[in-house]
Amino acid sequence: MTQNKIRVGITQGDINGIGYEVIIKSLTDARMLEFCTPIVYGSPKVAAYHKKVLNAETFNFYQVRSAIEADSNRVNIINCCDENVRVELGKSTREAGEAAYTALDAAVNDLKNETIDVLVTAPVNKENIQSESFNFPGHTEYLTEKLEAENSLMLLISDNLRVGVVTGHVPVSKVSELITKELIVSKIKTLHQSLVADFACTNPRIAVLGLNPHAGDNGVLGNEENEIIIPALKEVNNMGITALGPYAADGFFGSGQQYKFDAILAMYHDQGLAPFKALTFDKGVNYTAGLPFVRTSPGHGTAYNIAGEDKASFESFKEAIYHAIDIYRNRITHTESSAKPLGKYEIKANGESDHVDLTKEENTDI
Repeated sequence: MTQNKIRVGITQGDINGIGYEVIIKSLTDARMLEFCTPIVYGSPKVAAYHKKVLNAETFNFYQVRSAIEADSNRVNIINCCDENVRVELGKSTREAGEAAYTALDAAVNDLKNETIDVLVTAPVNKENIQSESFNFPGHTEYLTEKLEAENSLMLLISDNLRVGVVTGHVPVSKVSELITKELIVSKIKTLHQSLVADFACTNPRIAVLGLNPHAGDNGVLGNEENEIIIPALKEVNNMGITALGPYAADGFFGSGQQYKFDAILAMYHDQGLAPFKALTFDKGVNYTAGLPFVRTSPGHGTAYNIAGEDKASFESFKEAIYHAIDIYRNRITHTESSAKPLGKYEIKANGESDHVDLTKEENTDI
């Protein structure tokens, strides 16, 4: 493998959606091969079908049997599907769900075996992918279990905005009962560590949103802020984590405060994702923080309504690849700097200094 070229595993997603369209468009730029080796987990037959539909006959996939065989100067593809798999553009089919899962499973196994460095997932249909093997609300929950992560966090990212959620793919009717002080503390800690290790933030500032309208108005519109969220903030503040709030979501985003923090933690899915996508839809990326490996995906879904029409924007998928590479490199830098921390010197009144070894137990990071 060419030095510093990161092996990017890419799953095909739902074969009846815009997955292959955004993959092909993102990888058409030859400059992509200058800093990464793309390895698509999917079907050469399905890929050929989409190429024809998109009039992208000059774009070529190089078929390999495994990630180890990948050519660093080509866009590689590994066959993970039945040769008889059928594409029905714009339709949700069980066959498409099975094809999406088999590609995902193969890529995740290679990720665990470290034959690929990062994972970028094309959109799946959360209904047709369900099976005995995949019984999860989405990628985030599946990867958390498959990669044996203690904690994970759905984090939407762009160049100037990061929004995480305490509760992810759950019905709104269950959000209130799921919100606990312990869960909020866990998510803030995961977000803080990700900001430090994955995004190279020094002393990150986190804004935490309230659950109720107007952040509860001191108990008039709900007690979760006073009884759960504020105690959670006090606990993490005592750990040395800067987490402020709770802020009323409407006023927070309406006044532009989102750009004054390194990240925002919302209480539930739409509270965070609706404003994020309104502000950064074309370039927003979904990142799963807290995993032992790097995984990103575009901020959009399968878009059945425009599948095969050559109308899909590839900006979000391209950004997902770029962010995966950046995060991977940031993690390496953080790991190296943590393993060999700079010495700390205590300056005495006479101008002399004593060296303090930061690797001792009394000097620990959060």
